[in-house]
Amino acid sequence: MRYEGNIYRPPSEARSLLIQVTIGCAHNECTFCSMFKDKKFRVRPMEEIMEDLEDARRTYNFVEKIFLCDGDALCLSFDKLMTILRKIKDIFPECKRVTVYGSPQDVLRKTEEELKGLYEAGVEIIYIGAESGSDKVLKNVKKGADRKEIIESVKKIEEAKIKASVTFISGLGGRELWREHAKESGAMISEMQPSYVGLLTLMTEPEAPLTDDIAKGGFLLLTAEEVVAETLLMLKNINVKKECIFRSNHASNYVSLRGTLPRDKDMMIKQLENAVKNKGMLKDERFRML
Repeated sequence: MRYEGNIYRPPSEARSLLIQVTIGCAHNECTFCSMFKDKKFRVRPMEEIMEDLEDARRTYNFVEKIFLCDGDALCLSFDKLMTILRKIKDIFPECKRVTVYGSPQDVLRKTEEELKGLYEAGVEIIYIGAESGSDKVLKNVKKGADRKEIIESVKKIEEAKIKASVTFISGLGGRELWREHAKESGAMISEMQPSYVGLLTLMTEPEAPLTDDIAKGGFLLLTAEEVVAETLLMLKNINVKKECIFRSNHASNYVSLRGTLPRDKDMMIKQLENAVKNKGMLKDERFRML
């Protein structure tokens, strides 16, 4: 198998076979992200993808999960994705699920029938970065999609029976917009009703454009206490009707939260309220990482 550059995958795909079907990210303009700044986007030739799948079959006796990367592999045409999925089904009969990163634009370009076809061919989860429910924040970070488009894309995923795993970033609004970021993100989750929500906390690397803005004082980072207050406000504004698995236990987070909404909402709120009173519960900066 061949990999080009650094490879990124969601934490839940730690034991998955990673197959690089695109190189980089088609958008690649988000100011907070440095993941694909060293790559020029391109779609890998189908022959290379097929060769890598065959190589993986010779290498591994048992493959239960496969993750298609890089940044937004869902940008591939329906026909190309189906060719890959058929190959997976043919040579990895034991594979229980295929997952993929996708942008809101990728989803909206697919028809309902195409998304249902991907589900029937084995796609179980589409990971999608919402980042914020605030149009102001989304514009500031050059997300390339607005609130309405993100909500529509997640609803479309769920209606096709695929699970949407949606990521938000604490602190992305900075001190100026933290309240709006929290309230609008909570309201967005309530409206789109995803199967999974993952909450990270803002950290940037030198390659991310936002890093320079932080250094110059144009963007003011939240303190650990302010991040907790923001997360608390966001949780209070989440009102989902169906089960939603909520995770804020990434290495970047100051407080680790694990629960299922709406059942565990009060429990997680209480955990955050305790962290507000007891700063010793907050993760030390030395142990935070991307």
